[in-house]
Amino acid sequence: MPTSTGAMRGEKQAAPVPEQAAEHAQTQLLALLRHNLAMIRRSVAHVEQRYTARVLRSLPYVRRELKVYGDVLALVVSETLPDQGAHTALLNLMPPPYLPKTEAAVMDEDMPQEPAKTEDVPRRAEATQVMQALPETMPEITAYLSLLVTVYLLDQGSAEKAKALCEQAMDNAVRANRRSLDLLVAKLAFFLGRCYEVCQGGLVPLRDSLLALLRTASLRHDSETNATVQNLLLRFYIVESNLYDQAEKFVSRAPFPRAKASNAQVARYDYYVGRIRALQLNYSDARAHFQQAIRRAPQQGLLADALAAKEPNTNPLAAGFLQTAYKFLIIVELLMGDLPERSVFRIPLLRRALAVYLPIVQAVRAGNLALFQETLQKHQELFQRDKTYSLILRLRHNVIKTGIRRISLAYSRISLADITRKLRLESEEDAEYVIAKAIRDGVIDAMVEHDSAIMVSNEAADVYATNEPQAQLQQRINFCMQLHNDSVKAMRYSLESHRAELASATAALERERELANEIVDGDMDESDEEWP
Repeated sequence: MPTSTGAMRGEKQAAPVPEQAAEHAQTQLLALLRHNLAMIRRSVAHVEQRYTARVLRSLPYVRRELKVYGDVLALVVSETLPDQGAHTALLNLMPPPYLPKTEAAVMDEDMPQEPAKTEDVPRRAEATQVMQALPETMPEITAYLSLLVTVYLLDQGSAEKAKALCEQAMDNAVRANRRSLDLLVAKLAFFLGRCYEVCQGGLVPLRDSLLALLRTASLRHDSETNATVQNLLLRFYIVESNLYDQAEKFVSRAPFPRAKASNAQVARYDYYVGRIRALQLNYSDARAHFQQAIRRAPQQGLLADALAAKEPNTNPLAAGFLQTAYKFLIIVELLMGDLPERSVFRIPLLRRALAVYLPIVQAVRAGNLALFQETLQKHQELFQRDKTYSLILRLRHNVIKTGIRRISLAYSRISLADITRKLRLESEEDAEYVIAKAIRDGVIDAMVEHDSAIMVSNEAADVYATNEPQAQLQQRINFCMQLHNDSVKAMRYSLESHRAELASATAALERERELANEIVDGDMDESDEEWP
């Protein structure tokens, strides 16, 4: 068969036209939504929450596609829900349903129309009934579709309609009191908080409802809803109202279901607790919480520049969360006397967000108080917007301590006047007080001769002669052991493993019964065959 010259040379095929690409994307989205509904039905039938969790993990992709193809969701609603109140209420908020253009429809355009056969009518009706939600799965299907419509309305700018729909859906789900709805209620609560932030500007009107929902979730042992509501309340206390004392009391008295909550909720909780500990001057615990929050967050955006070059227009998951968490982590590490790794500032996802914080790190590293004050005054509004301004103000003492440490290592004897000039302090008395505090805190090993106004540095000690290397090694060992224990606890075992043992035990029992019956009937005695 002759082939064209272009095909023989291996030329690339022509790209599909936009209409074909749109049709393909709509078909894929329709298949995914139908598959998700089938997974929810299986979750209800088998009383297994992991199927619903798998459905909710695809929500970011579904949300991105619904921004363009909302008519596909309208089609799924029309063919799934029966013609009742929920069916009409959801369709009134959606565009006209999507009409899939199948291959049969394309062929029918060029062929004469024939009347439908009578035996084809029952088949079509049966296929429509399969897609409709069964009565035993109606609450779960309705809650999931309401969640998708809420997300669609939020992305379209109809926050008021989304808020009303989400409130109604969550009230119905909580009133149903079904354990198969727990994950969906948690996700509805999260988006309800988002709707209130967009419409009302905060979670103040929702606080009483959240506290009531937290009490209900605790009584029902709904771990995911419990974790979601706790994070919403912490966001209200810390981010919106600056009520750190109430947030600390809430954290100390409300146990967080860390072992059963999802990874995203645990990451958010660690972030909020880290901010509380940082404000309380407990920097070691704050750094541990921020590190755990970053490790639990999606890591796609923190990979090499290859991903950024491969998909330049794709927003990584949890990009804003990672940027904010790294800002606080860097400040906390500086307050502890450590310097963050320079590679952090080179990550494409963090490079622009952390560009303002790099001069702060350089000022602390070099002990340059002038650079620190200049950066603080220049970007004061940005630091206040990031909620890091109060923590950065504490770094002034660290900058001075770093400068004193560098001076003590460089000079064996230096006058207080030179130290005042190098650190740009106000007077020699201030320099003497700062040096005395640094000596008491163990920052430097020196002494001050008050009469001659000179600081005399002692000989530097060997760090390996102290317990610091052993302490660092023990810290890393504890982290590895904790990671191993968490991994073992998170392992899942097959639910079918006990059936093999049950079958073998049943076969042995049947064999014993046959032998007993043969002995009773007199066909054999105990000496003919040994018992197993």
